Amino acid sequence: MAGRLDRLTITSDALAANPLGDPVERPLWVYVPPGYEAGERRYPTVYVLQGYTGFVTRWANRSAYLPTYPEAADDLFASGKAPPCIVVFVDAWTAYGGSQFVDSPGTGAYHTYLCDEVVPFVDARYRTLAAAGHRALQGHSSGGFGAMVTPMLRPDLFGALASHAGDALYEVLYLPEFAKSVRALRRYEGSIFSWWDDFRSRVPFSRPEDHTLLMVLGVAACFSADGDGTPLLPFDPTNGRLVDDVWERWLAWDPVRMAASRAPELGGLRAVWLDGGTSDEWYLDVGAAAVRDAFQAAGVTELRFELFDGRHGGVEWRYPLALAYLAERLSP
Repeated sequence: MAGRLDRLTITSDALAANPLGDPVERPLWVYVPPGYEAGERRYPTVYVLQGYTGFVTRWANRSAYLPTYPEAADDLFASGKAPPCIVVFVDAWTAYGGSQFVDSPGTGAYHTYLCDEVVPFVDARYRTLAAAGHRALQGHSSGGFGAMVTPMLRPDLFGALASHAGDALYEVLYLPEFAKSVRALRRYEGSIFSWWDDFRSRVPFSRPEDHTLLMVLGVAACFSADGDGTPLLPFDPTNGRLVDDVWERWLAWDPVRMAASRAPELGGLRAVWLDGGTSDEWYLDVGAAAVRDAFQAAGVTELRFELFDGRHGGVEWRYPLALAYLAERLSP
């Protein structure tokens, strides 16, 4: 690589009492571009968030004929196709497979961890341009959700975002998964916790329902956990009827719905990238279009929206395109 990839560890105080007993020491990868060691220049920063069941070391996994994302970012900057940036790869894994990058009694304080620990950690150790206008988030799927909602909650930290098929438009995304879950839970007499005990006792994902039930349980832990940390499902697991008050808690986290009440925060963003594959299994291309319209109605003026031939996975080739877009707009 022309630049350098540092593999670090951060110890989190925010995660110290997390209810799942997940590690407080987390891997953190920081890429610095070519020329970083040669001078005193300061750089914009892009924080990269993974999708559900993602963790940092997966960024080293290679797909056939394609570079890894750190390699693709390195090529982008080494070739001069975009202004150089520092790129930070964040770990927010939980025992349920993900945190949605929010604070919850069901998983832990992952929003606080990202904003109040990871960002200051990076700014203290690298020559960053430590201002919201030079700092962005990028992510796919659940990571795309995190990239969309975090700047709405912390506009003092993040001034741009890129979301690749980020979770949105929940009536389209989640309702079909609830019906699938009801069918799958018949095996477990309607108890998702019986499924969870079974899942942990055997080879993971050895049954077709595992992916759906893990996502539903994990998102419930993030969006609708009881005060004691118990995840509450937004539907009756025996007949599929919505539990309205719990479902409303999920809808409150829908970026489409959040946008209307976050107009000042969204209006201050320097850049937004939204995309999705036209064959996305969760219709997140439709969700991206809904987010586009909601963000523009809230005052976002610099927005790139793209649909492409593709499914939900296998979209790694999209990341450098969005990174170049962000780099151009974050640079002084």
